[in-house]
Amino acid sequence: MSQTQAAEPASKEFEFEAMNLQVGGRLQFITHRTIKPAQHFSTLIGWVKDEYMIVRIPMEHGAAIALAEGDKVTIRAFSGVNVCSFASTVVRVFPRPVNYVHITFPTSIQGTSLRAAMRVKVDIPVQVTPEHYNAQPMNMFMVNLSVSGALVESPRRIPMGCETVKLSFTLIQNPGNHQVIVNTRASIKNVSAAAGGPAGIGETFSYGVQFLDLEPTHYTLLQNITYEALIADRQKIV
Repeated sequence: MSQTQAAEPASKEFEFEAMNLQVGGRLQFITHRTIKPAQHFSTLIGWVKDEYMIVRIPMEHGAAIALAEGDKVTIRAFSGVNVCSFASTVVRVFPRPVNYVHITFPTSIQGTSLRAAMRVKVDIPVQVTPEHYNAQPMNMFMVNLSVSGALVESPRRIPMGCETVKLSFTLIQNPGNHQVIVNTRASIKNVSAAAGGPAGIGETFSYGVQFLDLEPTHYTLLQNITYEALIADRQKIV
C-alpha cells in the first residue's frame, strides 16, 4: 500500500457541534507556560454551552500538571473526520482529589478535514469466525485499523463465498491501560494473497473488512486511538 502522504488540507472554521465531542473522549491539552508549548492528553468531562468546558487536569510523572487561573491553553480534538483546535483560558482549577479544570468555551474553532477511514498501523491478535459456514474461529492478526474497518492477515483462508464474519479483539484504553474486548460483525470487502512464510513458501491472505454493528463506546475508543497516533506518531498512519 502506498505510503505517500497527500497534501495537508486547508484549515477552515468549524462550529462547536462539528467536533462531535463525547464525554470521556480524549483531548490534546497544550500549555503555553514555557517558550516551547507542552503537549499533554486530557479527558473531556462535560461543558455548559457558551459558558465553559470541564476537562481533567493532565497528569505527568504521576501528578497533575501545574495550572493557574488565567493560563492560556490550546485544545485539540479529533472527531474521526476532522482535527479541530481552539484557544482557551483556564477559568478555575479544582485540585486534588478531583483534578479537573474549567476552561472558557471556544469562540473560534479552526480545523482540517481528514479522510474518514484514516487507518493506523497495529499488530493485534483477532479471532475471526465466518458466519453461516459452521466454521471454527480462526486466529488472525489485525495489521491496520480505523473507525470503519480493518485489514486482517492470516496464512489460513476464510471459506470461499463468505461475506460476513464475527470479529473479537482487545484494545487498550487510556488512561489506565484498561483492556477492552471488542466483539462486532464485519463484511469482507476485498481479499488478496501474497507469498509469505519462510523463504517465501506458502501464502498470506489479507482481508479488508468493514465493521457492521460497532458499539458507540468502541467507536469512540477507535477515534481516540486514531487521534493519538495522528498527534503522537504519524508514522503509524497508513
